[in-house]
Amino acid sequence: MASTRVLVLAGGISHERDVSLRSGRRVADSLAAHGLQVELRDPDATLLAYLRENRPDVVWPALHGASGEDGALRGLLDFMGVPYVGSRADASRLAWDKPTAKTIVGRAGVATPTSIALPRDAFRELGANSILDEIADEFSGPLVVKPAQGGSAQGVTIVDDRSLLPRAMVDAYTYWDVALIEQKIAGTEISIGIIDSGDGAVALPAVEIEPLSGVYSFEARYNAGETRFYIPARINEDIAARAAETALTAHRALGLRHLSRVDVIIDGAGTPWFLEANVLPGLTETSVLPQALEAEGHDLGWVYAALAEAAIAESRV
Repeated sequence: MASTRVLVLAGGISHERDVSLRSGRRVADSLAAHGLQVELRDPDATLLAYLRENRPDVVWPALHGASGEDGALRGLLDFMGVPYVGSRADASRLAWDKPTAKTIVGRAGVATPTSIALPRDAFRELGANSILDEIADEFSGPLVVKPAQGGSAQGVTIVDDRSLLPRAMVDAYTYWDVALIEQKIAGTEISIGIIDSGDGAVALPAVEIEPLSGVYSFEARYNAGETRFYIPARINEDIAARAAETALTAHRALGLRHLSRVDVIIDGAGTPWFLEANVLPGLTETSVLPQALEAEGHDLGWVYAALAEAAIAESRV
């Protein structure tokens, strides 16, 4: 394993570039500390030529946002026959699009909040005011408005006052051409990491998220001290088991591989509601999945190296 050459890709051109650089450095340092040969590279126009000339044993795409999670890069790696850690291109595309992921996971029997996806063009052509009036009539209580594609809570707004809905739509459209309007479920917000290094997917302990501002925003996710994390989550064992099964069901229904993070809300009745799945969870010092691994006593380098070896082994089948 020590001779394994790993190319970690981090950075890219998405809105989440800075987070990706932090995740990539953490992954690279963990793998190097475990004895692997690691190179950290920012993908650019020379990447494919570099891969042809300096083929690594495995690529670790630590790229958040569209550049790493929409399946495009992963499809190219498949085409070139280069092993890589993480979900395949087709599964990545399904999970990256939130309305699609909600439909697939809902059909697998998991509860997911009522929602509607609105493309920017339809919003304009059918009349913004008419659409917003209809939404106000059909939905009750607070809403969550978010880009249909994207991560790190960018462009996400919790709408408690319907007069703020137009602004929330504008914010969502800033990040993507389709906005997802979703009924807000009141309850305990948790994230569950999934790891599979070849012996089957395993759910890590649920991490309860308590942002001090009340909203798990981009800043609350990546600035130390702005969010309290409880590992394991402050929920009873039965609910924790149901939440873990919800996360595993979502992971499997979407066809994800190696690692993922599933975001869930536990309502007052103890029902887990699926919100979204992430094919590349944040791997920074404040991110949920590494915290859950460390809370379980796992060495990050050992886990990341095991995933790299699993990717290599699968490429040989």
